[in-house]
Amino acid sequence: MNAFTFDDTDAAALVPAQAEPALDAVSLKVLRAPAVRRLLALRAEGALTRAHVRTTAQCLAVSDRTVWRWLAEAADTPATVEAPGERRADRFEITPQIRVLLAYWRGNASAVHRELLAHAHPTATPAPTAAHGTTTPDGATFDNAAPTTTASAVSHDATTLLDGTGTGSTASTLAFTPDTALTTATFDAAATGDAVDAALPSPSTPCTLNPACTAGTVIPGGAPAAAVPALTRVPSLATFLRAVRRDLTPGELAGYRKGPEAARALDVFGKRPRTWRNHTWEGDHVQAPLRVTAGGRLVRPHVTWFIDCATKVITGVAVTPGVPSRASILVALRSAILRTGAYGPVGGRPETVRIDRGKDFLSATVTAAFDAFGTAVDDLPAYSPHLKGSIENLNRSAARMLFAALPAHRAKQPRRRPDRLTTAPAMSFEDFTAEVLAFVTWWNTQHHPDGLQGRTPLEAWNEDPTPLTDIPQADLWSFTLEDDARTRRITSHGVRFKSRDYLADWMTGQAGREVRVRFMPHHTHEIEVCDPAGRRLGTAHLADHATPEQLTALRQARARRAGRLRTEAKAAEQLRHQRFAPTTTSATARLLDAVTAPEATRELSRHHESSLSALALPDLIPPTPAPPDWPTPATVRTARRPSPPPHPEDAP
Repeated sequence: MNAFTFDDTDAAALVPAQAEPALDAVSLKVLRAPAVRRLLALRAEGALTRAHVRTTAQCLAVSDRTVWRWLAEAADTPATVEAPGERRADRFEITPQIRVLLAYWRGNASAVHRELLAHAHPTATPAPTAAHGTTTPDGATFDNAAPTTTASAVSHDATTLLDGTGTGSTASTLAFTPDTALTTATFDAAATGDAVDAALPSPSTPCTLNPACTAGTVIPGGAPAAAVPALTRVPSLATFLRAVRRDLTPGELAGYRKGPEAARALDVFGKRPRTWRNHTWEGDHVQAPLRVTAGGRLVRPHVTWFIDCATKVITGVAVTPGVPSRASILVALRSAILRTGAYGPVGGRPETVRIDRGKDFLSATVTAAFDAFGTAVDDLPAYSPHLKGSIENLNRSAARMLFAALPAHRAKQPRRRPDRLTTAPAMSFEDFTAEVLAFVTWWNTQHHPDGLQGRTPLEAWNEDPTPLTDIPQADLWSFTLEDDARTRRITSHGVRFKSRDYLADWMTGQAGREVRVRFMPHHTHEIEVCDPAGRRLGTAHLADHATPEQLTALRQARARRAGRLRTEAKAAEQLRHQRFAPTTTSATARLLDAVTAPEATRELSRHHESSLSALALPDLIPPTPAPPDWPTPATVRTARRPSPPPHPEDAP
């Protein structure tokens, strides 16, 4: 049968673009062998062109490069003609040892390949090359049986490839003969740069393909020799890169290069089953990327809130100017549970609260409040934001929908100085709190999150028939305050608490009564006083509260002191700072700081004068040992201060 051949000039017009296979996978696999045999016949006749390979690849739903590889394998091993593309028993695979090397080199596969070459077995042989002509996609044909290229031609070909003329060529095997000859000069476009560097021979490059290299050569900065497997047959760089792409997932590669966090971004996470309202809440802090004015200072506000996972409704919120604490959680929890007045109609007692391992969320006060409510606390593992997706999605939505539009917003810009202030004026803390509360109202009443079938969170809450469990406001007040577990007495100065006196008008005529104090953490301006049974008596305020002028002066004095300490610490750090001379050879570091002998003597004298032991008299009488009947520690009984040496003037 006459073979139909394409003319290269009309190949692009005759080959159909974006051809889709019309057969199933099994049929396509069966047609591989006849297609390869036909292409080999065309090669034997000298009529094989790039258009034949492209048409075959499109019909078999593979890439052109795959068809070229089938032809190379069939010419090297005729038995593979009957099953092109089948997995061979001697196929190179990524072993656990090579995985450790990939982690050591931070995912740099070319560096791992260089180290495998450097630590190859002394009897290692390079990967075999195909014993047939190779036709590249550009139409050029190389005859592998032709005489080898000399070393001078190698350098010329390498320069040509580095200039970019070899871009897009197929992958082939680089093999050096004992007379440093290069057989096939093609490179893998997927490994440009690293492939060229790894393939070019150099006396300073340790590799088994270079005759100047010896087995056991250590790569600078490489892994220990015991951790590198000694392969008897090192694959080519293209084969090694193909094995890495085949045996490793994108998540594993990202984990080797950037760490577990990058690998987690490529994972697939499931969704928890749909529950009912108040079944599970999630709570968290979020820092607003802006600064607000509070008390005459610029601070970064934090928002503490709880969200119901079933209805996506925000049950409670609290805003703190600065770093949040246990008080922020207790205030937000109180607003989330109450359903009266401005807190309603969302709230009630949750069955479970899902939180992270923050110290404030796991504090004794917060956990005691949850235990008193009968609420189970699910403390998630550290660094697991995917396990509380509802609150994390709320934090991300607030950052995009609310914080980004507020004045003085500071987006993350790594290339700018972190201390560079924005030109927009800062908001007051009161205005920021009003914006947050307005956002919570909009979220609950107008926003339509995914998964609620077009309903708002408040509509989903109201349509849920699950009964609610309310907690009386008096009990809620008692549970969300911290108790110091001590009994005190009311004196003529009031109640003494943390070295301060607290007074109230209801204490008149009750001096000598035993009471207990409950307080909100970090709220030292007032306390709640109860009787020993826990019944609330009233609120007491700080007796000698400082005036606003005194507080301002005290804050300024503390700021000046802190600035002076920072300046002194910076000056001391400059004294400890040492500069060394740069070098281009392996030599001992040379110190550049020049200090004169008088300067060193003066500084050392100041240091000795500050030491009390240096000021002790040489003839000081040492203390006598303690009597044996004294209850002294063992270290003191065994330690004996040595007697001073006798002075020459004391000699008779």
